[in-house]
This record gives sequence, structure tokens and C-alpha cells, in this order.
Amino acid sequence: MIQRREFNKTLFLGGISGAFALSSTRGDSAANNRLQLGFIGVGTMGRGHLGSFLGMNDVQVVSVCDVEPTRLEDAKKRVNEKYGKESGQVNYQGCTAHEDFRDLLNDSRVDAVVIATPDHWHAVPCVMAARLKKHIYCEKPLTHSIAEGRFIQKEVAKSGVVFQTGSQQRSEFGGKFRLAAQLVRSGRLGKIKTVRVGVSGPAVKCDLPTQEIPPGTNWDMWVGPAPMRGYNEILCPKGLHRHFPAWRNYWEYAGGGLADMGAHHFDIAQWALNMDHTGPVKIIPPASGSSGLKFVYANGIEMFHGGPSGCTFEGTDAVLYVDRSTITCTKEEILKTPLEKPDPSILVADNHRRNWLDGIRNGTPIICPPEIGHRSASICHLGNLGYRLNKTLVWDPASEVFPNDSEANRFLLREYRSPWTLEEQAREVRFPRIRAILDRVRQFRD
Repeated sequence: MIQRREFNKTLFLGGISGAFALSSTRGDSAANNRLQLGFIGVGTMGRGHLGSFLGMNDVQVVSVCDVEPTRLEDAKKRVNEKYGKESGQVNYQGCTAHEDFRDLLNDSRVDAVVIATPDHWHAVPCVMAARLKKHIYCEKPLTHSIAEGRFIQKEVAKSGVVFQTGSQQRSEFGGKFRLAAQLVRSGRLGKIKTVRVGVSGPAVKCDLPTQEIPPGTNWDMWVGPAPMRGYNEILCPKGLHRHFPAWRNYWEYAGGGLADMGAHHFDIAQWALNMDHTGPVKIIPPASGSSGLKFVYANGIEMFHGGPSGCTFEGTDAVLYVDRSTITCTKEEILKTPLEKPDPSILVADNHRRNWLDGIRNGTPIICPPEIGHRSASICHLGNLGYRLNKTLVWDPASEVFPNDSEANRFLLREYRSPWTLEEQAREVRFPRIRAILDRVRQFRD
């Protein structure tokens, strides 16, 4: 059995001495007291976040980062033109652009970061930003493997930064998912027996052909900690685009549709079942196919991967269905009758980004902190692993290991391509001045 302490010792930041205290590198906020933001990843999702935050008067974007030059320059131009027009400065150039996110993180002006990269690029910048005491908004699914989530959670707790996972179904879509969670917890459906989560299938191995790398694209940086392979525009599209790239389909970079939309809908299932700080105890894959995998919880509830899009909660008294555009129940009166005593632990927020900013400024509770993001992503990883290994898995949600299953435990933390390890990159950000001195010494020596 692989103990959690062994993961902590051998796989994560164990080589960095706690004797070196980290001081914040953040600069003073702008004169108008705006929170200053940096954006890591300005593809389709990142540009959506960028547009939303540019519309907020209490934040200011000061830095953007991407490995593709057209997207990077477009984001920089968009920011500078917006603030130039706002301030009356025709040649405003207050937003800097970087292809290496470490340069953005080391920018003393940046108070907080928005991370909208492919999944395999979530953990390292999250850990580095936390160590630099920069607040973090990171897209879902939070991680690419289970152990990464616990590492992130611990670093955030230690640093004290405010962290929001981008599972915005908890905050938005007219409160439908919040109502569903309240109704499930209230007992109006009776005892919940089964939950069905309708999302696409698990990840598959990437077999795309190699294409010529477009000029200016830093393909090595895009691949990062994933196994090196040749460029393909399906993974990293050229220039500006309006679609969500299919890197989501491949296990080298993500978790397939099961983890993409699953990070939303399994998240709602966990929320409604009051399982935000735990998870299932058994994962049973189907005999064949890419749907029908079953998660079994300690209380007997069974959750299936498969069914109509969204979440279906099947109770002894009624069945409730919820998706982004609808919420229905086999007993209409359940939806029509207000709850007398809503569960106060189900937080209320109607704007996910604003909830994060309010947490930074006012200390108000965050609706999807890293513990929750980690637990929801873990469901997706457990499902993917069940399909991949094609065997029943026994899971301990407290110790977060597979008891007596060395084959499954090998997948708790993916292998990182050198030099992109959590430990080494944390070193680089923690000691940037020392690194610069050493580089200069080597130049003189050579």
C-alpha cells in the first residue's frame, strides 16, 4: 500500500527546505485600488475570462501570457486599447505580454492570476502562484491527476491566498443547480438511490500526426510536463479561434469529455449529495464500452457515468433532473413549494468571478475552493482510471489511495517531463534572484 506521506515526501516539493520563508512579491495596487490581474492562457476560455474582468471597474489586467503569438498579441492589444480609451492615453502600454508564465508570476505588479491553460498545465502554475502569494482563479477540472489536487490544496492553505476553481455551475445558470442541491439535501425526493451524470466518454491516447510548428509558437512550452510529441493544430490551434480545442480528448493533456463537462456535473452531484470533502469507495467499469461506469459511495448511493446531459437524481419518492437550461421533477409540487429551511452550508453566489473577487477583498466564503475542486476532479480521474484499467477499483477517500493496488496507485500522480516538475519549478520562482546570480557566475566561469 502506498501511504500518502510517501507521496508527500517523494513526489512533491520535498526537497525544498522550510527554512526559507517566502515573502510576497506583489507590488502595491494601482492608485485607484484596483486588484491587478495576470492571465495565463488566452485561448477561447481565457479570452472569455479576459472580457469579463475587463468589464469590472475594481480590477485591472496588467499582464497576459500564451505560447501562441497571435493570441498573445491580440490579448495585449485588447487590454491596452481598453485602458487607453478609458484613461485617454492614446499609446497606453500598461499590459505586458509573455510566452513563459514564470515571467508573469515574477511580475511584482500582479496581485492575482487567472489560469485558463490545458489541464496538464494547471498544477505547476497553481503551486508557483500560491508560493508567491498571488490569488488564483483556475479553470476546471482543477488537476490532471489526483495527487496534484491535494498538493494544490495544501499550498493554498499554507499561503493564505484566495482560490476559486472554475466550476461556475455552482454560481450561475439562474441558480438551477443550487436549487437542485437544496432539494436533494432536503429529503423531498426521499432517499437518494441513484445519480446519473450524462457527459461524454473517457480520455484516449493521442495519435495525431505531426505537423510543422507554426512560426512563433513555443511548442515545447505548450507540451510542458506532458510527454513530448510532434505539433498538431488540433491540440494548439493557429491564431485566434472560437472553438474549444480537442486536447481535451487525450489523456496526455486532459481527461476526455468525462473530465471536461464531468468536472461540472460530477461537481453538482457531489454538492447535492453533501460529499464535497469525500468521494466514492468503489469504481466499477462496464463490461465494455465508454459509458456505464459506476461509482459506489459508502452510504450505498450509486452514481453512473451515462444518461441525459446533466444530473438525474433518483430518490424513493421522486426523480429530479437538472441541466443548464432546465430543472424538472416527476412531482411538480416539489419544485413549486419553497423550502422552509434551506441548508445554510450551500453557499449562494450568482457570479463566479465576482465571488472570487469578493473573497479577496472582503473575506467572504468561496463557493468552489481547492478542496472542492480537487474532490470533483478526483471523480473524473477515478472514472478515467476505471475505464483505462478495466477493473473494479477500491478507493479510500480519506487517505486518497487504492488500498493494496500498486497498479492503480501508479496513476495517482502522472509522470512529469523534465524539467517541469512541481519541485523544480517551485524552486525557480522561490529563488529567482539566486538563479540569476548563478547564471551570471556560470557565464563568467565559462
